[in-house]
Amino acid sequence: MPRMLDVSDAVRAEIGDEEADRLLVGDNAPGSYDCTSCRTPGDSEQERTSTVLFIGDETAVLAFAHATCLPSQVVQVTEEQLQGAVRSITAEEGFGTAAPQQAVLGVTSGLVLIAGELHPALVVEPTAPIVRPGSMGVGDDFLPLLIEQGFMPLTVIESVPPVLHGWSVLLAMGQLHAVLQPGANGAGQVAWWQAHQPLQVTEGWRAAANKHQQVLMFAAPVGSIGRQPREDLLRDALDKAAANGKLVAAALPLAGT
Repeated sequence: MPRMLDVSDAVRAEIGDEEADRLLVGDNAPGSYDCTSCRTPGDSEQERTSTVLFIGDETAVLAFAHATCLPSQVVQVTEEQLQGAVRSITAEEGFGTAAPQQAVLGVTSGLVLIAGELHPALVVEPTAPIVRPGSMGVGDDFLPLLIEQGFMPLTVIESVPPVLHGWSVLLAMGQLHAVLQPGANGAGQVAWWQAHQPLQVTEGWRAAANKHQQVLMFAAPVGSIGRQPREDLLRDALDKAAANGKLVAAALPLAGT
């Protein structure tokens, strides 16, 4: 059955006319999917759906989003970022290869009250389990990978986590652009997470970031936080994740203004 898919000229140029046409007639397109932007279910048979192509140095992953959330587009990411966000599924009996289940890092900004003072925070939660790059397992290594990078496990949020040097949050012209991490072999910083398009933050969040010159990043496995509409609900979800041993955090220096 034909899908209500939007395939931009940029995506078509990357995947080719034949593949694009197959998507449009429904041969290779899913009916239901999880939106790569808002992480809620979508149905390409019932609503306009955008094709979003994530391209790394050697790998490309095609994802789907509600057309109201994202336009069809090509998103350039680092290979490390793409590999870290793709869950590999082992093919049964080792014959052939299974298509990877694409995962995206969802990022929410909010103010978190710690010791009577408001701090700017980013809460990161993937849309699917993250396995170690190169692994053929089906577990979730998201928190262990971050702990190896220097993030601290939290059981309660009562003090500001230590600064993680080498990482930073890129804010430009009042908008959130990326979370940067150290490059390989002492190279400059590379994007660990990059916004599809710059994210707006509130005036209060920006003021707190400029005051502290750092941003607190909290990370939790898929299903731990969810998309919370209010900061008090976000804090409740963070506290619950911490109590369940499913939260890591670090203070990241602010880059930009």
